[in-house]
Amino acid sequence: MRVLFAAREDAWGGILEKFRSALPQVEFVASDGYALTSLAGFDALIPTMTPIDAPLLETADRLMLIQQIGAGLEGVDRASAEARGIRVANVPTDISGNADSVAELGIWMMLGLARQAPRMREALAAGQLGAPMGMGLKGRTVGIVGLGGLGQALVKRLHAFDMTLMGIKRHADPAFAERHGLAWLGTLEELPTLLERCDFIILTLPDTPQTHHMIDAKALAQCQEGAFLINLGRGGLVAREALLDALRSGRLGGAGLDVFWEEPPDATDPIFAENVIATPHVGGMTDVSTQGIFEVVRDELAALATERGAAD
Repeated sequence: MRVLFAAREDAWGGILEKFRSALPQVEFVASDGYALTSLAGFDALIPTMTPIDAPLLETADRLMLIQQIGAGLEGVDRASAEARGIRVANVPTDISGNADSVAELGIWMMLGLARQAPRMREALAAGQLGAPMGMGLKGRTVGIVGLGGLGQALVKRLHAFDMTLMGIKRHADPAFAERHGLAWLGTLEELPTLLERCDFIILTLPDTPQTHHMIDAKALAQCQEGAFLINLGRGGLVAREALLDALRSGRLGGAGLDVFWEEPPDATDPIFAENVIATPHVGGMTDVSTQGIFEVVRDELAALATERGAAD
């Protein structure tokens, strides 16, 4: 059985070598990048960040499985895949430890932005002690847009900071709000209410037609002046030009970005000169999360290899 890993050999924490060691009967091929031209000759595909559209799927002559190493499947044309009899699967964040790891990164970004971490190096270089002045989290209001596995992992941890928690969910369920200790819970249509009241806004949603560029110039104008935006979901949730304008004008106090409008982003993008803490899509890249994802995907590929062997 042959599996195509749509990334560089060393991408995603070296998980490819773990698969090779665990499944010596399977041939793994790395694409050395995120641009694919053909799926011919492969039984399974690990897409990572690669778009998998209908024309590309037409090149598949024996593909049976598209298995993501994570939760994100927005880049896969699932309808086209399923029409061709190709199963599409992911690893839900709440069973792999991924949600916990990404939530930890989000809180690190909150603390870094609140304490003006990007300015600390300058203060040290200038021999300046007692600066910059930070913001305490206690008593502040945080809004979590998306309350799936990741959003709930954030809620669980943020209660320890004695903050007021607000949330956006597909369906505003009062019982859910009470169970998770939310002061307010609304739907996407009520997003302006959350934006107007929060010191921190954390995005944890997938990029869909409904959520694409949900944070645009209009939405950013509704934010409190000096609020912080953290995107842990997908880059397409935020309109880049609007974000840059909001940072430059001071409408936003800063931003934490683990996902971007293009990936990898241009390192010379002027947005990184603003008060931004940026990480290279590493939210789920911890020993805990990687091991959880590895175990689920290993078992899926092993089952397919057994099925293929029986068929042959």
